[in-house]
Amino acid sequence: MPTPAGSADVAVAPESLLPLALSRPHDAIAAAQVLLSGEPTPAAASLAHQATAIAVRQLGDVTAAIRELRIALQLAERSGRPDREADVLATLGATLGRAGRSREGLANLGRAVDLSRGALTGRVLVRRADVLLILGRHREALDDLRSAIPRLRRSGDQVWEARSRNYRGFVQLALGGTKRADADFAVAERLYAATGQEFEYAEARQNRGLVAFSRGDLPTALGYLDEAGRRFEAVGVVWPDLAIDRCGVLLAAGLSTEALAEMDQAIVRMEAEGAQATKRGELWFAAASAALATGDLPAARDRADRARRLFSAQHREWWAVRSSMVQLEARYLSGEKGPRLLRRVSEVARRLDDLGASEASSAHLLAGRLALADGRARTADRHLELAGRRSKDAPPLARSAAWLGKALRSEARADVRGMLSACARGLDALDEHRLTMGATELRALATGHGAELAELALRDALRRDDASSLLVWGERWRATALTVPPVRPSDDEQLVGDLAALRDVVRRLDAQRDAALERERRRLEKAVRERALRAQGQPLSGSTTRFDVEELVGALEETVLIELIEVDDVLHAVVVRDGTISRHTVGPVATAAVEVERSRFRLRWLAHGRSQRGPSLDVLGSRLGEAILGPAQHLLGDRPVVMVPPGRLQALPWGLLPSMADRPVNVVPSAATWLRARRLRPPSDRRVVLVLGPGLSAGRAEVMRLAQRYPEATVLANGDATAEKVLHALDGAWIAHIAAHGTFRSDSPLFSSLRLDDGPLTVYDFERLHRAPYRLVLSSCDSGLAKPVGADELLGLSSSLIPLGAAGILASVVPVNDPATVPLMTALHDNLQAGQSLAAAFAGARTAAADDPVAVAAGRSFVALGA
Repeated sequence: MPTPAGSADVAVAPESLLPLALSRPHDAIAAAQVLLSGEPTPAAASLAHQATAIAVRQLGDVTAAIRELRIALQLAERSGRPDREADVLATLGATLGRAGRSREGLANLGRAVDLSRGALTGRVLVRRADVLLILGRHREALDDLRSAIPRLRRSGDQVWEARSRNYRGFVQLALGGTKRADADFAVAERLYAATGQEFEYAEARQNRGLVAFSRGDLPTALGYLDEAGRRFEAVGVVWPDLAIDRCGVLLAAGLSTEALAEMDQAIVRMEAEGAQATKRGELWFAAASAALATGDLPAARDRADRARRLFSAQHREWWAVRSSMVQLEARYLSGEKGPRLLRRVSEVARRLDDLGASEASSAHLLAGRLALADGRARTADRHLELAGRRSKDAPPLARSAAWLGKALRSEARADVRGMLSACARGLDALDEHRLTMGATELRALATGHGAELAELALRDALRRDDASSLLVWGERWRATALTVPPVRPSDDEQLVGDLAALRDVVRRLDAQRDAALERERRRLEKAVRERALRAQGQPLSGSTTRFDVEELVGALEETVLIELIEVDDVLHAVVVRDGTISRHTVGPVATAAVEVERSRFRLRWLAHGRSQRGPSLDVLGSRLGEAILGPAQHLLGDRPVVMVPPGRLQALPWGLLPSMADRPVNVVPSAATWLRARRLRPPSDRRVVLVLGPGLSAGRAEVMRLAQRYPEATVLANGDATAEKVLHALDGAWIAHIAAHGTFRSDSPLFSSLRLDDGPLTVYDFERLHRAPYRLVLSSCDSGLAKPVGADELLGLSSSLIPLGAAGILASVVPVNDPATVPLMTALHDNLQAGQSLAAAFAGARTAAADDPVAVAAGRSFVALGA
């Protein structure tokens, strides 16, 4: 076997080879070759071949490992030492188990137990527990480990005691004992560190991440897994378990696309480099779960079937049944129903129960749904009762899923009070889950877990035609990620440094495209995002403030609020006016979405003075009004309006609607957001900040005109509009106006940015503010766009400023003609200086656009967000 590149010939005592094989596999192979090049005794040669086998197994070549172990066993038998023979048999048995040959492996391990004594028996039992764990025979594995640990502790064998603790931690975790698992992993970690076992120390850090994941602490889990990845890389090992574990955490975080990409890369590596047979099945299983989460149902079924066949051939029932469950979920989501699928899901649910698998609850929930669809009420009731089982100390996500089972059961029994109570309790659990995370992105994605709970309550309110309840439940799970600021220390030097480096790279890329710079941009964006995702949440003390309808009614006074709520793809308008709450059916959401895109396209066309052919803005506006508001648009009178659209209709140019054209309109992601914005008070020092980014000829005239109106303003332009200066000036300002090119990143909305002199100012930069400007005007293109994610959340440039204290933001939802915005912005600030609200100031400025079609298009391309 050739020496790996970069490994030097190292003389190592034979007894040191085995610990080295797991710590630094490349060095162990080189050292074994040095020993074998001499004239070693059969016992020493046996050690060298065994160490080589362990090392190449760690590097993914199980076939070569088994070949080396056959040689090591022959040499051990020649040595006349039963302890040597037992140790090799144990390693061979464990390796055969990982190769999917579990029966043969367990037979070898049984022989090894018979040949061994004392501490050696402990080491053999640990390896047998490994095979039993692979097979999902957790109780038997736990029995072996309970016998092994005291033997190893008494002998002072720290490395093997650490391994026994590590395996027992895995078993405890599989059986739901997170506290006991974490205690075992912590001891293993300490012992690995003390004995210099670098690879296994990395594995212990990875396992601490699994415990955090099981407790629902996703930021901590991601942090542990990232650290483990760096440590594996340092010892030259690509570890498939890490990709599998990261996939699970990413799926729980709602990052299904990233989870699928992680598994696709892992499978490519597996196909190119090979992998242990047991790991092949586990990789296909994780890839199937990721495909299911992304909605790629054919891929999910195919990958789950591959995994199931591998597991069945390896006699791994625990894994095979879980793979079958993924196949069945994919079949259900593809539209299949009926008694045949119900029988199959019910059988899998029973087997998962018997095996103690966590997927049992999901299986019972699916069986309950199928039974309800098939009219089998008693069968549905039994399964939904089982789906609703969860101990009160289970992680929030598991508790929420259990409450969903209870809600569906109550609904089937016509127990409305019980159903609504279960929905509320399930959403409370998800609030707890959401607030464990500091990153805006994770908080927003986490709301997707509660979509069905919210929909159950909304359907009930609609059935009873209870407009007030429809409003309350619509608010319960809308824009919740914007209720608290993201958790990201402003003095995080690593984050600040990475963002500065990213600005520099993007600025250089703007000047000249370069493949190396593009790779560096991707690396820096990945580093910034991963650092943000690891931010720990800060749960609110006491109970979360609930939406209060009476407070809303009192605060509105003469203003009319319209909240648009989707229920089963139909749009409903809830109108609050003069203390009365009414509901009005608008129509299909799909129709509204088409009209929004049609009007946005026309505005983009007109903004640059292109052909006047096609429907006029008035015609488009009328169509849009009917599709978005329906009969509700006739209830507005001449009053100011607060609009609360759903996330996927947020990019709507409200100024196009005839009923909205000449009135102040505030657009908010939720009524609760409007109430919070209204409670904000302006800062006492009344600082004004004007910012001009590079490359805007019209922007210069715009900012210079505004500087004349605000002679005391801080003006940042001509090279002074750098990120750090701009952020320092914006923090806590009264009014800020930024004229800069904007970029909306639909692929990664938190990298949406404004172009400054030293590069892009991203959402991650804005989130470093202690307090956003009280009023902010963004006169750049697309600055008001946001990406709908989760249940009904928004991620984008302007939405990021809402939880940071911005009471009002003016931003565009389509590209605008820069010169045409100059008079609009000048008039806007004249109105603001006259004491008008942002929405009123904007409405007046828009009306002044007269008959110039380009100026009219520009005026209708902006929206006032907030209060």
